[in-house]
Amino acid sequence: MRRNPLVNSLLNLRGNARASVYTEPMWGLSMMLVLPYASVFMLALGLHDQQIGLLATIAMLSQVVFGLLSGVITDKLGRRLTTALFDVIAWAIPCLIWAVAQNFWYFLVASVINGAWQVTQNSWDCLLVEDLDRSEIPKAYSLIKVAAEFSALFAPIAAVLVAQFGLVPAVRILYLNAFVIMTAKIVILYRWSTETATGRVRLEQTRGVSIWHLLASYRPVIGLILRSKGTIFSLTLSAIFGAVSLVNGTFWQVVISQHLGVPDPLLPFFPMVRSLLSVLFFFTLIPRLTHAAHLKRPTLWGFVVYLAGQVLLVLIPAPAGTATWATYALLGGCLLLDAFGAGVLFTLSESLVALHVDRAERSRVMAVQRTCVMLVTAPFGWISGWLSGMDRTWPFILTSALLVLGIGVTSRFWVTTHSEPVAAAAD
Repeated sequence: MRRNPLVNSLLNLRGNARASVYTEPMWGLSMMLVLPYASVFMLALGLHDQQIGLLATIAMLSQVVFGLLSGVITDKLGRRLTTALFDVIAWAIPCLIWAVAQNFWYFLVASVINGAWQVTQNSWDCLLVEDLDRSEIPKAYSLIKVAAEFSALFAPIAAVLVAQFGLVPAVRILYLNAFVIMTAKIVILYRWSTETATGRVRLEQTRGVSIWHLLASYRPVIGLILRSKGTIFSLTLSAIFGAVSLVNGTFWQVVISQHLGVPDPLLPFFPMVRSLLSVLFFFTLIPRLTHAAHLKRPTLWGFVVYLAGQVLLVLIPAPAGTATWATYALLGGCLLLDAFGAGVLFTLSESLVALHVDRAERSRVMAVQRTCVMLVTAPFGWISGWLSGMDRTWPFILTSALLVLGIGVTSRFWVTTHSEPVAAAAD
């Protein structure tokens, strides 16, 4: 019996890629249990939609600052040490603040500190892919997505806690759990990983060089990006997908709770179902699409299917009281479409950036890239909060418009990646 190609990739992982993928489910056992309640938790503590949107924008602006510094820090400290240190700053510390939060100001402080995750995102990406063969990069990102999604099986734990203790006490417990699990993940990943070959070179090259001098050296890196049509194109797609993800991550649970009448204990089951569907797609359809020689067509499919899910969410009629069976059935359709569309776009948006990046300048180029993406994405938190304050479906009209833009950009400006045959340019 022929083994699934994604299973083959999982079993054949070695070194840093194996350490990164195998510890990823711990992210799900920590933050993924609490994220379905994050926005609703804020509402329960008296925050308004506009404040929640503002916090999303402030968090993104914090990420811009840390993202700009991420390449320099990653080169100076090394991929491995940077990942461990900034995971503590970005996740362990904010989890403790969220666990005791009382008002807007607690969330503001935690959001600013949490922006440091952009540093570890850069260093962790380098740790994951720098010693991998280029052809294995899309598979690695698929495995990361699958590893994170498998943790959805534990979502009923959150539902039981909320049903037993109420929303606010249960979420505080979940944040404390996230602190413990994330700390363990940080220790295990540091223990199992080693510095990458490129990381060792950059450590030597930056030894004794000041951070300010290294920041000044971004100028030629910006030139590398501006001269690469592929990089500009992949950045555009990443910005569009990032803006849609920001809005969905902030207001999806709000709209189904406050507009469609889904009870609080049931909220974590929706991410669970979406995650299980994502896992199913990652072991069936998505590998056949994202591991193909030509990536344009699967990118278009990702945008179109994701768009269908967002439009369906907007069109679901609000029930008079709690959600009806028809509401749940239509939300199931949304989850099905979102799981496939977002799964494809996650894999391809990350992979296209990684495939177009200059290998020797990966950390600095990716730092500038992420900074650009976040600057474009940041206003959508505040904009979607403002829209949600007027009508809780309007943020998803905005995401639908963004996905239509993604379809247009992909159709008109596709740039062949280094891993595709030349003929793909005409695809």
